[in-house]
Amino acid sequence: MDHLSYKTLSVNKATANKGWVVIDAGDATLGRVASQIANVLRGKHKPSFTPNSDCGDNVIVINSKNLRVTGKKMNNKVYVTHSGYPGGQKHTTVRELMAKSPNMVIERAVRGMLPRTRLGREQFRNLFVYEGAEHPHEAQQPKTLKINL
Repeated sequence: MDHLSYKTLSVNKATANKGWVVIDAGDATLGRVASQIANVLRGKHKPSFTPNSDCGDNVIVINSKNLRVTGKKMNNKVYVTHSGYPGGQKHTTVRELMAKSPNMVIERAVRGMLPRTRLGREQFRNLFVYEGAEHPHEAQQPKTLKINL
């Protein structure tokens, strides 16, 4: 018997079975919810996971304004950006970013967990974050995904 009884399937963009998933981030911890979102975006929850193709689902995150961070991270965790000009470095805490846009906190956490390649940027485009409980993607009939806390 020289051959295998099964073939290993590689999923590509045409054969990927992409769905829509809703995740409720209300009263969840930032890192825990972000890591699960990143796994769903990459497709690691599927048995047909292929690391070099976009086989993950589209993710809708609701209630981002109710997100929690533990410890003193609300004041001590600092996001640093640079405009590219001399003296253009800006520092923002989690509290300031949550007051301005709670969606950005989740987006930055998830982006840091995705690959830093063209594929990672393509997978990040499948993430939709909303502050409230309503979202405009009801036509896609998304499934609710329960996060593990």
